[in-house]
Amino acid sequence: MTTLAYNFQELTARELKPSLLELDGISRETIEAHYKLYQGYVNKRNEILGRLAEVDLAAANQVYSDLRALKVDLTFAIGGIKNHEVYFDHLGGNGGDPDGAMAVLIRRDFGSVEAWRTDLKATGMGGRGWAWTAYDWDEGRLFNYIGDAQNTFPIWNATPLIALDVYEHAYFLDFQTDRGSYIDAFFDNLDWGVVNGWVTAYGIPLR
Repeated sequence: MTTLAYNFQELTARELKPSLLELDGISRETIEAHYKLYQGYVNKRNEILGRLAEVDLAAANQVYSDLRALKVDLTFAIGGIKNHEVYFDHLGGNGGDPDGAMAVLIRRDFGSVEAWRTDLKATGMGGRGWAWTAYDWDEGRLFNYIGDAQNTFPIWNATPLIALDVYEHAYFLDFQTDRGSYIDAFFDNLDWGVVNGWVTAYGIPLR
């Protein structure tokens, strides 16, 4: 019998924007393959929540139990969904320096656009899976965070505004092992209008 705790709705993967198939330096083949991974995370999220509805709660155990295994893997699947939705949503633009609200935030919290870009690229080179520029609501500022997997090192009460995927699947077809050149291409394809829309929608203060 399904319990209220797992009375969930299945998600459907968001459609891929046509502009993502015409990026500068990141091929259509890479994006299409990458999108399939995102679809897989959506499917696994739905599957895991369905299985949790039937799990034996009385058998929960921190060493091993079905509940523990499913809930740990759920964080990986949900992280994969959310990370990729930010990633795909804010690509497809003309890159360049940020403008509008994001430019104000970056210059305020990093001193300059170049300092932010240099730090985010270095964070991406140091990460095993992800790097994010996120707004920390407790500190009231932007910071570039590092991640090794979809669910590694989440920062509570911080909102990602830039999500840089540095898993090899994001760049190997186009750049082989040259991650640095891929990160440069990522910057060249950012859509600052989308990012500025998030700043406004979240109500992030500019002072």
